[in-house]
Amino acid sequence: MEWISLICHPLWFLVSVILIIVVKWQRKGYWKPQDCPVRLTGKTVIVTGANTGIGKQIAMDLARRNARVILACRNLYRGRNTEQEIRHKTGNHNVHLRILDTSSLQSVRRFSEQINKEEKQLDILINNAGASGLKREITSDGLELTFATNCLGPFLLTNLLLEKLKLSTLARIVNVSSLNHARGKIDFTQMTGENFPPFDSAYNNTKLMNILHTMELSNHLQHSAVTVNAVNPGVVLTEVMRNYNVLIRSCFNIIGFFCFKSPQEGAVSTIYCAVSKELENVSGKYIDSDCSLRLPSPTAQDASIAGKLWDISERLTANSRDK
Repeated sequence: MEWISLICHPLWFLVSVILIIVVKWQRKGYWKPQDCPVRLTGKTVIVTGANTGIGKQIAMDLARRNARVILACRNLYRGRNTEQEIRHKTGNHNVHLRILDTSSLQSVRRFSEQINKEEKQLDILINNAGASGLKREITSDGLELTFATNCLGPFLLTNLLLEKLKLSTLARIVNVSSLNHARGKIDFTQMTGENFPPFDSAYNNTKLMNILHTMELSNHLQHSAVTVNAVNPGVVLTEVMRNYNVLIRSCFNIIGFFCFKSPQEGAVSTIYCAVSKELENVSGKYIDSDCSLRLPSPTAQDASIAGKLWDISERLTANSRDK
């Protein structure tokens, strides 16, 4: 009864409201997309995982800038709905759905072949698609499911589209990572399911790998007009928890409603990486959720690990072609 009396006390309510306001204020960055005048007329962009959450808001912003926007989505029905919604809200009818499942290297190859055939050039590639809480499964390519979805699929996609990106005057690649990368570890035996990672750590591990791939790719692109950066969108209330049980999802949604960023707010740092003048010639960096340059975790800065991961990723994608 004493706890109930405390919770119901007006002072407790006032303190709670103040804390929520402070949290909401702190989660806002200084850079605002609506204040950025950059237009993307004549530019072609791809946003993976664009039918919901952060990806949808990124695609919406780039469409408002008059880009040709390709929505790379796994679900045809939801993708079509998003395509129509973005066209309606932005007045930009140059928005097109293409099917892509990053957990399947065959799907990645089909998608890339279509893009390379249809598009004259590619100016911005945003690797946003990702998932957490996936089952412990091995894909048809012989890869651990979370690793395939979040890491190797985007790795292959980027490499298959690199020549098209190099045709642009100044192209950008943005890899969406996470603050959780700092909790990630590198265990190469987990990539093919020889050892499955502990519950939920697979997501953290792949977000670390996203940054390592970014750093290594920037070395490969030093003499080109293509830049690549990794970004942390912050803690965002999206469907990222859809693979968890009802209790965990409910707790996440309740807390998130008051404290987490909305998808629109969570998209800001990625949009910043994609269009801001400040990052025009910046590559191989980690951009935090407040649109500032930060150092990632020490492991994410390890060049030897990045090189080894790159070599293994190349081998695994080459092996998948032979299956």
